[in-house]
Amino acid sequence: MKKIVVALDGHSSCGKSTTAKQVAQELGYAYIDTGAMYRAVTLYFLEHYVDLTNPKKVQEALNNIEVTFHRNLKTGRNEVFLNGLNVEDEIRKMYISDKVSEVSVLPAVRHAMVAEQKKMGKRRGIVMDGRDIGTAVFPDAEVKVFMTADVEIRARRRQQELFEKKQLVPFDEIVENLKKRDHIDSTRAESPLKMADDAHLLDTSHITVDEQVDFVLDLVASALLQKELAQ
Repeated sequence: MKKIVVALDGHSSCGKSTTAKQVAQELGYAYIDTGAMYRAVTLYFLEHYVDLTNPKKVQEALNNIEVTFHRNLKTGRNEVFLNGLNVEDEIRKMYISDKVSEVSVLPAVRHAMVAEQKKMGKRRGIVMDGRDIGTAVFPDAEVKVFMTADVEIRARRRQQELFEKKQLVPFDEIVENLKKRDHIDSTRAESPLKMADDAHLLDTSHITVDEQVDFVLDLVASALLQKELAQ
């Protein structure tokens, strides 16, 4: 059977990664968390005190960064490695969330990561989530979904995720972080967060993860059928 690209874009903490992982598992596709790639770059920049206003230093840093994904055989989850080091837990911390939009807004960073993402999806058969997958990375993706949710609902979800990782963060701080990231992501000059013209809108405010997954899988089934009929 022909394989396709499934692109899930949208705001932070609206369920993109959770949905994408389950969809990929159901289809037997590879799952790529592009947000994790930008978080890994952010971690490297912070650890190496890279001056974001100096294009030369930014490019030098990018030349020394390799972000890869490896499947943890014990947990079954994909984990992020930065230059060979497992950074999966570190990149999910709040101090990375506070800075990731400032790093990912840089054109050089986006060019480098988009190039890597395009390589990963060359053979199709992937589910990729992020903010510009259906518009910049794979404008030809057969299935595009734009996910969103009420900001306070997203903040509660994010707070619960952090709590489960033993990080106690005030609710108001998370709300402000999400609003700030939404604004930066939506107004940046390079590949801004926006809904592709041919994307399907999915508001996850009041639906379950299973319903989100079913929504995407129905679109995939339709796209695969159309591909078969077109042959």
